Amino acid sequence: DHLKKATRWSDADAGIAVSRWPTVLSLSKETLQRKSDFLVAEVGLEPAYIARRPAMLSYSLEGRLRPRYYVMRFLKENGLLDHDRDYYGMVLFSEKVFAEKFICPHKEAAPHLPEDYAAARRGEMPTNFRFI
Repeated sequence: DHLKKATRWSDADAGIAVSRWPTVLSLSKETLQRKSDFLVAEVGLEPAYIARRPAMLSYSLEGRLRPRYYVMRFLKENGLLDHDRDYYGMVLFSEKVFAEKFICPHKEAAPHLPEDYAAARRGEMPTNFRFI
């Protein structure tokens, strides 16, 4: 029951999530709540979308989910990334591939991006990630 409360999932969503990634049951209510709140409120994902990709909840909020969202949002707002780019796809890449695809190609247009991403991964809010 804590699973549904923390994630805002319906019975059907919870069933799908558990069938796809049973480990979701081992996450604490606080962990589920924090990650779900971020993914829904800041990233704008629907709870049902997350339920169909529950392994997303295995990633660190501070080390991966939030920093990659900042990069995605920064790139989109500055016209450096297609607005249709899927956040979940960006989360799945290894650090090396993520840097090769989303950090390195923008060194000229956004020279601060590598440092800002590294700072975000340390839990800091870089000054260049300013959002409207």
